[in-house]
Amino acid sequence: MLSKVFTRSLAAAAKSVKPPVELFGVDGTYANALYSASVQDSSVSKAYKDLGEINKLAESDPKIQGYFTNPVLSKEDREVVVKTISDSLSLDKTMSNFLSVLADNNRLSAFPGIYKKFGVLNDAASGIVEARITSAKPLDSKILRRLQIAIQKSSSVGEDKTLKVTNDVNPDILGGLIVEVADKTVDLSISAKVARLNQSLAEAL
Repeated sequence: MLSKVFTRSLAAAAKSVKPPVELFGVDGTYANALYSASVQDSSVSKAYKDLGEINKLAESDPKIQGYFTNPVLSKEDREVVVKTISDSLSLDKTMSNFLSVLADNNRLSAFPGIYKKFGVLNDAASGIVEARITSAKPLDSKILRRLQIAIQKSSSVGEDKTLKVTNDVNPDILGGLIVEVADKTVDLSISAKVARLNQSLAEAL
């Protein structure tokens, strides 16, 4: 009953408080709802800190991680798990109820994605937009600077925001770049081009 009430309050909060960036997907929807609720009931930074503590606990405890990822876990068992987590971390009402909503809807497996998406909202609320650039080899400082200037001018950032650029290295992309800004991704990698070429050949032959 409590989770249903909180679900309705999340929906009402989402209508009255607009997140600083628009996120999509299941994890984005839940992150948006939690952001709206935390703005009204507690604080965004505290909610993000609590999510981080939950994520750390799940990563360090294989048993809890197993509960989160088990799709056939009973509703009663999921409720016990989230109550145990809430009590052990002394979570406030907003976060405890949010976990109850995830448990009630069998969405605990989406938690890692929600945590990541909420981080985007937390940064945006603080005036920070993160750009993650993935390349096959580390990019030198001059190229990173040029990319930063180009991304800063995009509509996803704007002059009033602080851009935080991270360069991830993944040899599997073969070459080119994958640029992620907020909830948008531009895949200019060679591996993606090869995949599209293979698909075109398969459809043509």
